[in-house]
Amino acid sequence: MNIGRHQTNERTSKVVVHNNVAYLCGQVAADAEADIIEQTQTMLAKVDELLMSVGSDSTRMLTATIYLKSMDDFAAMNLVWNAWVPSGHAPARACVQAAMARPALLVEISVTAAC
Repeated sequence: MNIGRHQTNERTSKVVVHNNVAYLCGQVAADAEADIIEQTQTMLAKVDELLMSVGSDSTRMLTATIYLKSMDDFAAMNLVWNAWVPSGHAPARACVQAAMARPALLVEISVTAAC
């Protein structure tokens, strides 16, 4: 059984690949002080980078789980999400309200994609 772990530290791997499926750890914004639009944009840019690093991309997403600090940000987050997801390639998705690890964070995403 071949399992590839990428960008690993003592607590987590940013990506784990098994059987040609990439499992991304939760990704958050580059700037936690930004608004929901910018946090979502930079978070999704990180997803793009990680998927690319293992030979995948957003057209190969299987699932996405989005965590919002407040459901008041749902519509604004979806504006960015809808522009980012390639037409015809929407993954199975869940979006829930959740407490964030740092108070300034507004959004986090976990993605699974085919490689």
